[in-house]
Amino acid sequence: MTGFSGFEINGASAADMELLRDWADEEGWNPGDSDRYAFAVADPGGFLVGRLGGEPVACVSAVRYGAGFGFIGFYIARPAFRGQGYGIRLWKAALERLDGRLVGLDGVVAQQDNYRKSGFRSAWTNVRHEGVPRAADPGDAVVPGVEIVDAATLPFGQLAAYDRRFFPAPRDAFLSAWIGLPGRTALAAVREGRVEGLGVIRPGSGASRIGPLYAAGPDIATALLLGLAERAPGGAVAVDVPDAHPRAAALLAGLGLTPAFETARMYTGQEPDLDLTGMYGVTSLELG
Repeated sequence: MTGFSGFEINGASAADMELLRDWADEEGWNPGDSDRYAFAVADPGGFLVGRLGGEPVACVSAVRYGAGFGFIGFYIARPAFRGQGYGIRLWKAALERLDGRLVGLDGVVAQQDNYRKSGFRSAWTNVRHEGVPRAADPGDAVVPGVEIVDAATLPFGQLAAYDRRFFPAPRDAFLSAWIGLPGRTALAAVREGRVEGLGVIRPGSGASRIGPLYAAGPDIATALLLGLAERAPGGAVAVDVPDAHPRAAALLAGLGLTPAFETARMYTGQEPDLDLTGMYGVTSLELG
């Protein structure tokens, strides 16, 4: 589709996806090194790039999940092109692509008022906690009756069903890639054949990112986090923790992680019914 004064909006190419990752890193968001590969399979048409005279100057994701949900992320205009209307045109294109759906996003503090003007309402705040986890007792990594296993060894349908407790729509293609991409580790907590926890760690340019981090209780969340942190170069990890689950923030603080920055989870309509009591870390600020 065309815009104004040589400005065009079209779908992202594979090269653009790598560029978007670099832009997000420059914003200080520390995306996972390989996240873009999972993002691309979530919704191949869901990533938009604004070009001025053929040069990429802005981007946004507007990813469709199922029949009724969508998520906006990667909303970035290059510094030299801000305040000139390019970003807002891209934003409107994203909303148009998700028209008729409940839409969510994780908004940085500086943009939250603008999102409210577009009909988004805050549901909770995600606070990124970073640091090297330190257990008070080596036994914290062990939960009686629970086995921590490689998630890839479990039937995928079991993992996908568990993920649906924490996300408003099916996202099987994304989840399969998210768990299985090279360089990352996915651990599951299993009790008597039931999945009671799931965590994924992947490398980034800074602290290794953990997300999701789901667990039936703080003991399982601790065991998963400590197990994942063993795979982190240098040991430093970052987890985006919803403040709607206060025990999660307390758990991470007790392990020595400290707040770094925050975003607001916002929706255009009724907040979806999610298992927030089991959500110790969201999957991704870019795609939910």
